[in-house]
Amino acid sequence: MLVYIHVPFCRSRCRYCAFHSLPLGPASPDSSPRVAAYRDSLLRELDLWAARLGRRPVESVFFGGGTPSLLPPDFQAAVLERIDRHFHLAAGAEISMEANPESLLARRAVDAYLAAGINRISMGVQSMDDSFLSLLGRPHRRADVLRAVEHLRAAGCRNLGLDLMWGLPGQDTAHWLATLEDALALEPEHVSAYGLTLEEGTPLERDWSAGRLSLPEDDEQERMYLEGIRLLAAHGLEQYEISSYARPGFFSRHNMGYWTGADYLGLGPAATSTLEGRRWTDTPDQARWQADIDAGRPDHDAEAITPRIRLEERLMLSLRTCAGFGLAEYTSLSGRDFMADHGDWCRELVVAGLARLDGDRLALTPQGLLVSNAVVADLFERLDELGM
Repeated sequence: MLVYIHVPFCRSRCRYCAFHSLPLGPASPDSSPRVAAYRDSLLRELDLWAARLGRRPVESVFFGGGTPSLLPPDFQAAVLERIDRHFHLAAGAEISMEANPESLLARRAVDAYLAAGINRISMGVQSMDDSFLSLLGRPHRRADVLRAVEHLRAAGCRNLGLDLMWGLPGQDTAHWLATLEDALALEPEHVSAYGLTLEEGTPLERDWSAGRLSLPEDDEQERMYLEGIRLLAAHGLEQYEISSYARPGFFSRHNMGYWTGADYLGLGPAATSTLEGRRWTDTPDQARWQADIDAGRPDHDAEAITPRIRLEERLMLSLRTCAGFGLAEYTSLSGRDFMADHGDWCRELVVAGLARLDGDRLALTPQGLLVSNAVVADLFERLDELGM
């Protein structure tokens, strides 16, 4: 089982962000009643699930947000101690934490996070250019990234991921590749490179809608993506999912669990869980979430995952990865033969350079990954036509 801990707090909301987060402003998390109540409720939510699930093995824990590194290391230590007490935290489990560079500027804090049990850091860098960081509303600067990485390496962190964004307003391919080169000089074990998505209602989307910003043209964004793949590969980072690249042995085990259909328990406001064929999402409202825990029913709105939903999710998530989808899994989930149902469609994708068939697996090429949403939507329409 995977465990995801959603930490909803951040210092301030970035201009592109549509995730559930609660800005604290300049106030210290240590003195925030809201943070204290969150911590107590999260530990009680863990207690509830331990009573229901028993001592299950946990292969991975991921602290996401929000900004988990905004909270002091004793929070992560307390959560991990409670997980290990109630479940069985596997030896060598991957323990990841999303972190902002500006929250890793004190070496003492970095040491404490690692001592608490964090063994993988996913740092939200987004850009190595201060002007673009300002545009995105990020609270750090390039110098903070350099200093944070220095502290992490000196403290013994050997699994560092850098999260970057491409396709930014005013950006071209040359600038994106220069950003990548700058980040790769830090020798990360993992890079996540996300194309900017303008989420409705965010400040960045409003600026774009009003004509105050323009995004790179589609052909320029395609060049950014494909040239970025080549540059990352030249530096030893293999692409293994649409936006994920890693050195050998450093694929994100937690994310791979999502993409391969593992059960996961999500804790905290807005966290989603999928366990034993059921799915639910904790309410994003902190007061209601705490009330649900007090009532012992954090999963009161759980829904069964139907065979059709399960098939669609396995197709969609597998086709995000470079390993692709195993055709035998289609048969096990549907009782039908994939090539009999979709052989002509597959061959059209292959001829168009969007996919490859390797034995019993269908995988999208880099060009196919660029249009994966359209490919998957087309496949879902075919399932409808087959009456599945």
